[in-house]
Amino acid sequence: MTRRIALGAAFAGILIAGMTPALAAGSGASSTPSMSAPSYNPTADYQDGITALQESRYEDAKRKFDKVLGAVPDDANANYLAGMARVGLKDSKGAVRFFAKAIKNDDNLIPAHKQYGISLAVSGKRDKAQTELDAVKVKADKCAGTCAQATDLKDAVDGITAALAGTPQASLTAPDSLLFAGSGAGDQAYLEAVGLINEHRYEDAIASLNRAERVFGPHPDILTYLGFANRKLKRYDLAEAYYRQALSVAPNHRGATEYYGELMVERGNLTGARAKLARLDSLCTFGCYEAEELRRWIEQGQGASS
Repeated sequence: MTRRIALGAAFAGILIAGMTPALAAGSGASSTPSMSAPSYNPTADYQDGITALQESRYEDAKRKFDKVLGAVPDDANANYLAGMARVGLKDSKGAVRFFAKAIKNDDNLIPAHKQYGISLAVSGKRDKAQTELDAVKVKADKCAGTCAQATDLKDAVDGITAALAGTPQASLTAPDSLLFAGSGAGDQAYLEAVGLINEHRYEDAIASLNRAERVFGPHPDILTYLGFANRKLKRYDLAEAYYRQALSVAPNHRGATEYYGELMVERGNLTGARAKLARLDSLCTFGCYEAEELRRWIEQGQGASS
C-alpha cells in the first residue's frame, strides 16, 4: 500500500504532491509522514533568519534562530546559524556555546567546527582552539582529500590556523553554502531521500535529509524521516530524539506519532505505544491509516510477547 506525500507550504511556498513512495505496510515498513498543521512552524523563522544573515541584519537573524531553538533546542543547523548571527554581532564569546552545541548534535557539521575553533581563538581560549584544530586535522587526515567534506575540512583547518596566528577569518560565507543554498536544492535533496528510503539505503537517505534540513530548517516531515531512517539502522535513541523534535513543533503530526509508537513496540514498550495509538485515535475522528498501522504493530507486539 502506498500513499501520497506532501511537504506542505512551509517548503518555500511549494507544494510537492503526486509522489507515491513505496513504503509498503507490513514487514516492518510503514507509511509516509502525514502532517497536521503545526502549532509553530520553525521553517519560516529559520529561512527568515538565513535571509537576515544574507542581508547582514544580524540582530534580526539572532532573534529568528533563537526562536527556532526555543522549539527545537538541539537542532544542529539552527545552533550553528545562531552562532553565525553572533559572529556578525562581534560576539565571539556568545557564539562559542552555539557552535559547541551544533557540533555535539552533528559532529559532521564541519563549518560549525571551523567557526567554533575560530571563535575560541578570538575569545582568547587558545588551548581549546588548538584542541579543536587537532580534532579537525584528525578528520581531515582520515578523509585524505577523498571524502565529500574534503573542501570543508581544508577550509576549517586553514581558518582555525589563521585565527590562532592572529588573523581570524570568521567568514559568514559557510563553505557548504548553508547560508546560500536555494530552496530548489532543498526540494531535490528531500525527494532524493524519499527515493533512497524506498530503496532501503538509509545512510544515503540520512545524508540527503541533512542537506534538506540545512536549507529548510527543522521541518517536522524531515525530522520524521530522519527518525525513520535511523530507526531502520537500529539507532533507536537517535530515532527517538528526532521523533520528539518533530512532535515538539507539530504535536499533531500523525506520521511522527505513528512511527514513535512503532519504535516503542520495537523496544518492548507496549504501554507507550498504546498511548501513541490513543493520541492518533483522538486526532483521526473518522479513522486514519496511521492509527490502523500502529494498531497492527501493537497486536503483533502483543503476540510476540505472549
